[in-house]
Amino acid sequence: MLNSIKVRASQGSQFIPDPRKADPVGFRARPVIADRACDSGCSACVSACPTRAIALDPVRIDLGRCVMCGDCAPVCQAEKLSFTNDFRIAATDRQALVVSSARPSVDPVKVSAALRQRFGRSLKLRSVSAGGCNACELEINALGNVNFDIGRYGIDMVASPRHADGLVLTGPLTRNMAQALQLCWDGMPEPKLVIAVGACAISGSPFEEGGALERSFLDRFAPTLYVPGCPAHPLTFISGILDLLGIPS
Repeated sequence: MLNSIKVRASQGSQFIPDPRKADPVGFRARPVIADRACDSGCSACVSACPTRAIALDPVRIDLGRCVMCGDCAPVCQAEKLSFTNDFRIAATDRQALVVSSARPSVDPVKVSAALRQRFGRSLKLRSVSAGGCNACELEINALGNVNFDIGRYGIDMVASPRHADGLVLTGPLTRNMAQALQLCWDGMPEPKLVIAVGACAISGSPFEEGGALERSFLDRFAPTLYVPGCPAHPLTFISGILDLLGIPS
């Protein structure tokens, strides 16, 4: 018993009072692209990127493809690239996930008055892994733990599509999951929304050239919210969904 008390005391408080003001030390998230010239003819960052998230002229990074591996920063001789722990990188528009020196931050999530009126006090979400590696799925499971406690905002994960207002989509959307995904969506009552979580779900990266994907679902039903990362951090998810619903701190 005494050992348990000592362990608990050493851990301190694990509860995060305001997830949008957290400071996750050591977490690699939003990249920073310095406003300085690249070395002539250098494309080392593009070559180092495993998901083709980086483009040149000007240098820009697509967070919908970026897995935050950090491999690009060490090879940049001009020291143009670095990463911060800024987890507030969710977006309501796909193109808003592209950052550059001229556009250093992701565009703020647009508050939806209609969604706030409908789901501002109660939002039920159904999670579907469409071929994911289970990393984003584990982070979504963590949303309900003592650290993040998303239930305090009236947001809960539910087991049945019949009880869900929104679909939390992870994984690159494989062909084998296409029918199950559609059945889940069809089983959800209107109105409903899609939340794409992780680089796999947002862009299919790095698997989009494989023959196992079937991503037409996202052509038919565009996500209302994009939550980038590999895996996406619970803080990114929480801040994004709270901003979308206009829920104050």
